[in-house]
Amino acid sequence: MKKTLLTLIVLGATLVAETLTLSGSVISDNQKMITSRFMGFVTDVKVSEGEQVKKGQILYKIDSREIDSAKRQAQLGLQIYQNQYTNVQINLNRHERLLKQDMVSKYEVENLELASKNLKDMISISKARLQEVKNQYKYLIIKAPNDGVIVAKNIKVGEMAMPGMPAFILSDLSDLKISVEIAESNLAQIHNGKKVSVNIPSIGIKAIGTISAIIPNSNPMTHTFKIKINFTTNHKSVYPGMYATVDIGVN
Repeated sequence: MKKTLLTLIVLGATLVAETLTLSGSVISDNQKMITSRFMGFVTDVKVSEGEQVKKGQILYKIDSREIDSAKRQAQLGLQIYQNQYTNVQINLNRHERLLKQDMVSKYEVENLELASKNLKDMISISKARLQEVKNQYKYLIIKAPNDGVIVAKNIKVGEMAMPGMPAFILSDLSDLKISVEIAESNLAQIHNGKKVSVNIPSIGIKAIGTISAIIPNSNPMTHTFKIKINFTTNHKSVYPGMYATVDIGVN
């Protein structure tokens, strides 16, 4: 009896040792920093932290003063070239009539023809520039690039939006993973594609996951490596930041 009991205890300890339990968090593997292309004062903010948004939904707007100024300059340049072209065409038509009467030289007419051609080219370039400036107005309305949840909001109405400075951080809820850290000594027990058990205790989710990435940058303080795990669930209340555990079978 004692021998049987000892055998069961040893067997139980062996089974426990064959499962490595790690703690981690739910993360979005498609988290975006939302910023504007142009500098300008924020005129409207449409969403708040924690709000779920749809692709194409307006997040915020900035004023158009910078683009308005560029548009006026482009319009002025175009108008100047158009006026010059009109004057050159009038002179060219007159010189062509005078040339038939031998009252002006062919050289003068050719110079006016060249000036007319150059101005037509400048008008085309100016029109393209004006259209380019007009197209920039769409970048004053910043929209969500995909469905997700706003996890950070760093801008308010009246503040200056700066290119490259994140106004919002958007997490894609359709591309969630589990991130955990594993001790360097256990790296030999895992590999990409390995099946693991995933548990999110706060909402009672248990699922089978797959190791999708082993990040090779070791933490020099803890000597651990980060791993990412794919998992699938139909539960709609899974969010980045939730506590999760992962059970990994080891040999």
